[in-house]
Amino acid sequence: MSDFQAAAPLLEEYAAIEAEMSGPAASDPAAMRRLGRRYAELGRVVAAHRAWRAASADLADAVELAEEDADFAEELPALRQAEAEAAERLREVLVPRDPDDARDVIIEVKAGEGGEESALFASDLARMYTRYAERQGWAVEVLDATDSDLGGYKDVRLAIKSRTPVEPQEGVWAHLKYEGGVHRVQRVPVTESQGRIHTSAAGVLVMPEADDPGELEIDPADLRVDVFRSSGPGGQSVNTTDSAVRLTHLPTGIVVSMQNEKSQLQNKEAAMRVLRARLLAERAAAAAAEAAEARRSQVRTVDRSERIRTYNFPENRIADHRTGFKAYNLDAVLDGDLGPVIASAIAMDEAERLAAVGDQG
Repeated sequence: MSDFQAAAPLLEEYAAIEAEMSGPAASDPAAMRRLGRRYAELGRVVAAHRAWRAASADLADAVELAEEDADFAEELPALRQAEAEAAERLREVLVPRDPDDARDVIIEVKAGEGGEESALFASDLARMYTRYAERQGWAVEVLDATDSDLGGYKDVRLAIKSRTPVEPQEGVWAHLKYEGGVHRVQRVPVTESQGRIHTSAAGVLVMPEADDPGELEIDPADLRVDVFRSSGPGGQSVNTTDSAVRLTHLPTGIVVSMQNEKSQLQNKEAAMRVLRARLLAERAAAAAAEAAEARRSQVRTVDRSERIRTYNFPENRIADHRTGFKAYNLDAVLDGDLGPVIASAIAMDEAERLAAVGDQG
């Protein structure tokens, strides 16, 4: 079946990784994590290929035997159906997945238009992602946050990690990569005395996190490190030492600041994690653009000015403008019931991938 010739190199790669994981790499946790991610992804192809080969063999045997025995002829329709289903499953798993799907992520939520109301909405979004992660059994760590005067977030960074190795389709990035863009809220702000509905927005950036520092080396000569005193709402100093850290990556101009921890070293380590994630996202975006495969559904290629979703409090309605998803359970979504919303984005993405493969065929 010539359509599946693409499986051959993947089967060879699977065998090579299996051998590598039994060798010296077994003592290197970071290497095993990288290899394990690819091994799990290829495992889906191997299983589907074996199932298709078995179904094809069963059908071929039955066709041959049916020429001499009518009883076997009666089995042919069911066997043809089974072979067709196995072939379709193999075609689906041969659709290239996002190589970062099994990765953990760093999410940045920033207040935008709307002042204090936007900052309060940013905190709502951060809570929504935290609750969703908890429902998935993932771990959440607040890397850095800048509070607003009314208790919202001017900006906040969350690191969200799976607690155990997962199949690529179950990865944190596989689910949360669709969240990047502008989220708009419509509600009566706490600062509004006349009961008027206001519209404000917050921006979300999602980045796959590097597995370990060695995966993406950063030359110290490419970094400028500045230290300063941490500040709280209104700009007042909350620390008497220069513990806050600002990293500037000179080749790209990326700037990351951290001030949550009391230790300068801890803040620098957290800033390095975010910097690696941003560089990893840029590297992936560049590779996708070069291959002409940049996709609107993935946050690494999305324009952060794109309005992707509206949260309407008076109507208890949530609407995703990319997928057409709409529901009237906004309160539940903000409490972490984000699954159906994300499922609509995954379904749209998979449909586009399958269509692209069909066009190529």
